Amino acid sequence: MKRGFTKVTILGSTGSIGVNTLDVISQHPDLFSVFALSAKTSVDALESQCLKFSPEYAVVSNQSSADILRNRLKNRCSTEVIHGEEGLIFISSAEEVDTVMASIVGAAGLSSALAAALAGKRILLANKESLVMAGGLFMEAVQLNKAELLPIDSEHNAIFQCLPPENSDGARLDGVVNVTLTASGGPFRNFTYEQIARATPEQACAHPNWSMGKKISVDSATLMNKGLELIEACWLFDLDVDQVKIVVHPQSIIHSMVQYSDGSVLAQLGNPDMRTPISYGLGWPDRLRSGVAPLDLISIAQLDFEEPDEDRFPCLRLAKEAVEAGGTAMATCNAANEIAVEAFLACRIGFNHIPAVIEETLSRAEVMQPTSLQIVKETDREARRIASDVLIDHERKRKGS
Repeated sequence: MKRGFTKVTILGSTGSIGVNTLDVISQHPDLFSVFALSAKTSVDALESQCLKFSPEYAVVSNQSSADILRNRLKNRCSTEVIHGEEGLIFISSAEEVDTVMASIVGAAGLSSALAAALAGKRILLANKESLVMAGGLFMEAVQLNKAELLPIDSEHNAIFQCLPPENSDGARLDGVVNVTLTASGGPFRNFTYEQIARATPEQACAHPNWSMGKKISVDSATLMNKGLELIEACWLFDLDVDQVKIVVHPQSIIHSMVQYSDGSVLAQLGNPDMRTPISYGLGWPDRLRSGVAPLDLISIAQLDFEEPDEDRFPCLRLAKEAVEAGGTAMATCNAANEIAVEAFLACRIGFNHIPAVIEETLSRAEVMQPTSLQIVKETDREARRIASDVLIDHERKRKGS
């Protein structure tokens, strides 16, 4: 870790990861200062954060939101307000920045996270879509520019903690047989097919263990989140898909496990609170106070495990098939999922139609090699167009019936 005062940019500061990051930073004012914050259009929340943390820059998505925020902050703090993707890239790559928390949800977070990698920053990666869409390009940028990449998703952070130290040649997988990602199973773990078909957005967003945004909560309910995490794990740790296992663990106490060739299994345990992996990333290789309550195994008393049901939750199967197809199939899967989840939250489709939209989009989309960011972005746009067409077809059939 860079010693002394660390300047941090938080991409997506008004989301749950951003809010928790600011909470950890506020516990260590002698170690961290906030260089920049960003939000899409949550001007009220970003205004409050700017007044509390006085960042040098604040970024919003468009000119109108920037004008509103600029007027509200006038004569109250010195934060400069900018907007758009160029603004996000600037606060991710500026020379003054030491650490970038990349927590913008979805494909929208790719360009800024990649900019941090190209600038050689310490990247705390909570935006799994950056690797799902452009894993090869992203990891190459990290390696060539000597960036530090630390995973913040609780599962991947747990794996990172359980892996051996790097050898002199940079290898960290000596003796590793496989890794296991744990999944809570989401709010519908015990639902029947009929109950799943009737599930509402409110039910899908009511996660039993974690406090998260709507999109990732729905992904957890469909198990697509675990599928995306499987893809992320392959890129982060240079694993084959068959080296990544998934097990449902309803208590969310064991966050992931690593199995070694001698029969040992190392696991990272903790209360389900994102401040644990966030503080680990901010402080690494040191450990910082996070504000998370100590784990009390006696009060928990029981840890359960079961196989994921890919018949009731086919999104996990679709993610695996995208990995096996390779190339841009993973970016297509991600884009189709974002469109389908958005439609479900808007009550345009039922919960069980989310995987149907993804599967149909994957069947129609061309698979290419993602050799440039331009190809990745074109794939994303085309997949969204196809998924939107699939939704229209679905709505016509529903009206016809």
